[in-house]
Amino acid sequence: MTELLNGEEFRRLCETFEHSAFRLETRERYVDEEEQEPLRRFLAGEPPDDAWFMDWYEAVEQLVARGRRMERVRVVSEPHSDYTRFGIDLARRLNVPSGEDIRYLPRQRAMELDIPEEDFWLLDSGLVLIIHFDDDDMLMGAEPVTDPPEVDRRCQWRDVAWHYAIPLDDYAGA
Repeated sequence: MTELLNGEEFRRLCETFEHSAFRLETRERYVDEEEQEPLRRFLAGEPPDDAWFMDWYEAVEQLVARGRRMERVRVVSEPHSDYTRFGIDLARRLNVPSGEDIRYLPRQRAMELDIPEEDFWLLDSGLVLIIHFDDDDMLMGAEPVTDPPEVDRRCQWRDVAWHYAIPLDDYAGA
């Protein structure tokens, strides 16, 4: 494995693509220090404090305003975990209004379609960032991949996942 990108370099790549960014999320949960308090508030039924999310919201809003596409497929188990319910709430209130197109693919269906359990970003159908996590579900970094057969494989997975995934409003109800 090559050296992992993290921090600013990883985020810069996710915000400087030319045409399209696609994210496949396959994990049951993601552990990010910044999300811990918002997740706790959600689970406690408290009003959200979305200040922690505004940098991403504004970045996506600007990218979409310049004609770029942001797409995401979340592979989820049913019934939903607490983290999945939190993600759906966040998608409804912030991700989708910022301009992201988020869709959901039930895990059983993803398995039937041979979608692997691999998180990645696919940028402009030419750069893959395979996202690595530790055993505690914390982000370790992203492995950049430009080898054409490996990129093509992720393009195929994207196309299949996108075709079968269900738009947020249809999946979770308007």
